[in-house]
Amino acid sequence: MTPLHQRRSGVLLHITSLPSPNGIGDFGPDAYKFVDWLVAAGQRVWQLLPTTPIGPGDSPYQSVSAFAGSPLMVALEPLVEAGWLYEIDLPTVGFDAAKVDFARVVPWRLTHLRWAFDGFLVKGEGAQRAAFNIWCKQQAYWLDDYALFMALETAHSGQTWWLWPSDLARRVASALTKVRLEHQVEVMFWQFVQWCFDTQMHALKTYANAHDVVVIGDLPIFIAHHSADCWARPDLYELDENFQPTVVAGVPPDDLGPLGQRWGNPLYCWDRMAAEKYSWWTARVRRVLEQADVFRIDHFRGFAGYWEIPASSPTATVGRWVPGPGKALFDAIEHALGKLPIIAEDLGLITPDVIALRDNCSFPGMKILQFAFGSDGAHEFLPHNYVPDCVAYTGTHDNETIRGWFHNTNPREREFCCRYLPAAPHDIHWAMIRAVSNSVANMAVFPLQDVLGLDGGHRMNLPGTLGGSNWTWRFDWSMLGREPTRVLGLITAASGRGAFELLGLPDSC
Repeated sequence: MTPLHQRRSGVLLHITSLPSPNGIGDFGPDAYKFVDWLVAAGQRVWQLLPTTPIGPGDSPYQSVSAFAGSPLMVALEPLVEAGWLYEIDLPTVGFDAAKVDFARVVPWRLTHLRWAFDGFLVKGEGAQRAAFNIWCKQQAYWLDDYALFMALETAHSGQTWWLWPSDLARRVASALTKVRLEHQVEVMFWQFVQWCFDTQMHALKTYANAHDVVVIGDLPIFIAHHSADCWARPDLYELDENFQPTVVAGVPPDDLGPLGQRWGNPLYCWDRMAAEKYSWWTARVRRVLEQADVFRIDHFRGFAGYWEIPASSPTATVGRWVPGPGKALFDAIEHALGKLPIIAEDLGLITPDVIALRDNCSFPGMKILQFAFGSDGAHEFLPHNYVPDCVAYTGTHDNETIRGWFHNTNPREREFCCRYLPAAPHDIHWAMIRAVSNSVANMAVFPLQDVLGLDGGHRMNLPGTLGGSNWTWRFDWSMLGREPTRVLGLITAASGRGAFELLGLPDSC
């Protein structure tokens, strides 16, 4: 039985939202402490957001690589322990504990990673160097292009790849050989960072699994135009002779916005990917399964049909629906890798073809309780209408917190919510968590903000916007006091999703 078919519950929390003295959450001691807290509260799932490098707007959904890990998540403490970095170089004060200041954190972190790399070159032991070399060979299928891409981006002061000298943009073999030699130390630096990421990610996942905690990853459907993936294989994307997208991704106008959402990602040439038996996708899924037990696949409806926007259009109002690869894609991946532990993000405008694809692939979909109160008792997101084969949430990283939603929603939805649960405003978050937990859904997941009953000021992301407070939220251990842990544990135990192991509490609490 896979984790998706077991009765479990857990918490949605991005790695960057963890406490850390170094400006942003990472794979350091606080990540292990969070696993311990999950176990104490009876939780057996930790859902992450994409762990790929951030892109424009600090978003992990616009990454420079579909395969690489975020350098910002590499913990510095293990690098100190390895002798590659001096503890005196780490801060004791200075970073905001409540949010990530990316403008400060990114250069500070990269500087310290470079110091650690210098330490590795000088002090790295034989076994460490051997492990690094073996890992680089194993990951060469994506790592070589990524590391060279990052070295060239650094050499060109962050300039987008299509503006690099023509022989580099067009990947002339002799030019690539030359720059690999010229920038071999810089290339090795980016390989080193990814090795550290993988080593730490694997150690954390191993620890979580040893405590019966399943790790859920997140795979965005699209890649960024300025990315190692697009540079390495431009023929797999809808680009013109100057490497500019002819059409881009997004979603049409809906209740969330009269202009729709123009994401701007280049679209795939699905016929070319099919001709290669979807090998790029198979490699991508293999990679994410090295880091997670299960993964959510973002914008699943795009595999049935996607909204194609002319690149010249400034909004998503102009566009057309185009058929996606359908089940052939997932059949090819499954043929290579076996049964796929995928959660289909089937939210938004969902048509019968999307439902058919999800069900034919036997992927559980998502149910969001926060969306359930705009209609009547027949709404599919109300818990009494759930089916076992789904993953139920109070909300997601793209939504308001429960308290924020309850404060801002219209009176009718608020009244329906209070009558349905039933609940009073002061405990609306617990009532929603209890309703989702008591449902027949195999898996239930709650954003940590909802467990803590935080207001809308603690929201993680507002879709369709860049910058601001998006992706900056962090929690502090003082928030995770006895009461949230106790109540979540009791709800979990009562709903048959896990044992409540908080020590010192009488059974009658």
